[in-house]
Amino acid sequence: MSKLLIKRASLLAATLTLGSATVGSLAPVYAAAPKFNTEVKNEGTAIKGGVLKYALVGDPFEGVMSPMLSDSKPDADIEAFFNPSLYGYDENFVIDDSGFAKVEFNKDEKTATIKIPENTKWDDGQPLTIDDVIFPYYVVGSKDYTGVRYDERFENIEGMTEYHKGEAKEISGLERVDDYTLKVHYKNFNNSMMQAGGGVSEYVAPKHILEKEDIAKLEDSPYVRKNPVGFGPFKVKSVVPGESVELVANEYYYKGKPKLDGVVIDVVSPTSAVAEMKAGKYDIAKLPTDEYETFKDAKNFTNLGQVSNAYTYIGFKMGKWDAKKGENVMDPKKVTANKALRQAMAYAIDNNAVGEKFYNGLRISANSPIVPVYKDYYNKDAKAYKYDPEKAKQVLAKAGFKDKDGDGFVEDPKGKAFKLKFASMSGGETAEPLAQYYLEAWKQVGINVELVDGRLMEMNAFYERVEKDDPNVDVFQAAWSTGGDPDPAGLYSRIAQFNYSRFSSKENDQLLADIASDKSFDPAYKKEAFFKWQDYFQEELPIIPTLFRYEVTAVNKRVSNYNIKFGSETDWETVELLADKPAAE
Repeated sequence: MSKLLIKRASLLAATLTLGSATVGSLAPVYAAAPKFNTEVKNEGTAIKGGVLKYALVGDPFEGVMSPMLSDSKPDADIEAFFNPSLYGYDENFVIDDSGFAKVEFNKDEKTATIKIPENTKWDDGQPLTIDDVIFPYYVVGSKDYTGVRYDERFENIEGMTEYHKGEAKEISGLERVDDYTLKVHYKNFNNSMMQAGGGVSEYVAPKHILEKEDIAKLEDSPYVRKNPVGFGPFKVKSVVPGESVELVANEYYYKGKPKLDGVVIDVVSPTSAVAEMKAGKYDIAKLPTDEYETFKDAKNFTNLGQVSNAYTYIGFKMGKWDAKKGENVMDPKKVTANKALRQAMAYAIDNNAVGEKFYNGLRISANSPIVPVYKDYYNKDAKAYKYDPEKAKQVLAKAGFKDKDGDGFVEDPKGKAFKLKFASMSGGETAEPLAQYYLEAWKQVGINVELVDGRLMEMNAFYERVEKDDPNVDVFQAAWSTGGDPDPAGLYSRIAQFNYSRFSSKENDQLLADIASDKSFDPAYKKEAFFKWQDYFQEELPIIPTLFRYEVTAVNKRVSNYNIKFGSETDWETVELLADKPAAE
């Protein structure tokens, strides 16, 4: 993404407008949001075949095209075309029979039995068997594994810890029943097991290809970056690293060969995505909601939308990932480890105004890292840090953060001056003014914050520095897509590598354990456990949840049978094109 250059006068105007905005409650913002459909069925006579043009709006993709190893959404979006999840799920993200595998749970036995269809094939024509479901457990569980997927849900498998430590050659909890059936034995059978991504591994990988590769170097294997093999509706024909992927219909797809000849995926800058969709260069694109006013009435495409299972947040670096211990370790000496500073920075920003002014009401003030999609577990009454700069100043003063030298910025409680380094990503017309708004808002309450290296970062560089705990990053703005399991342990537990703030505490450990406990099979207990954790988290505030979001997908008028609704997403074998090229305005 290119960084938007903006005159200081315009930036100041935007800041003043935001600063004076009235803070509204969550409900009225929801009520004011546009109404969207989640499916489009354009009518007409379908052409034979055709190539769908898909715009991947954002930065260049990393190109780690293996679900076991990728950790960015662009890579995951590409993977879905050729290597989908093992199983399907409903609108509540509960595993059902709509996917490739059928999963049967036995709470008393603490097992999940996975059955895949017989006589299916990889897109290279080789048989797909249960060994391809078992293989990912050995990759993720290997001591040489370089990804971030090894966490509580894998450690919960009997024998996995011993295998990971090199104390066993096999994972005892993986019972291979036959060529198409696997029974997985777990130490604990928690209430998240039946959620997509909650306990049962969703990975399928071509063992006949990848078992020859060094696991320590698997991320750079040509079978991950250039010639990946999958079992989805399409197969990869060619890759231009970071720029584009060409796919063709997979004749071996278990649901039937798609009607399309293929799909071309191009990375498109957010600054040009709307113009290119209007010009008919692409069929499908997730468009920037900050530009919604410019495309809401487009004539050549339909806007589909829904509140997504994602949120943006501002995180605080409070420690480091200890690879030897396999856990997050806090550093109490860091100024960001002071809860009062974090809370003051939350009171200093106006999330309602940001959502309305920058995103046309399509982003919604957040008060929790549990998204509203999870209706039973999202606590709408969790502590919200509504815009209150005077409150921010009071919180700082009470904790001993005072401006002792008269320079307009507070010193820490020991009287030492500090300057926080803020990391934020480039991209789109809002990136620069939004980052500058945060800096100005914090300045207004006496907190000295500046951009890392004085500029915004490209996405891949940003995440590399955040993941490696770069000492020059104190505060950062990022986003999470939460997947299908509301359990926050994968993002905020002591052993979660995704816990980029590196926050940990015994109380957090216990509250997360309560969410995952057997007691939480009782819906009332589970709800209470989620609410208690949210109350604690919002008080400690290792991150500031800033905005929930609508996701808007533009679909050209020549595309028929496209669906984005959770649990009933598009079956690509049914998608058709009604013209030789996308319609233009």
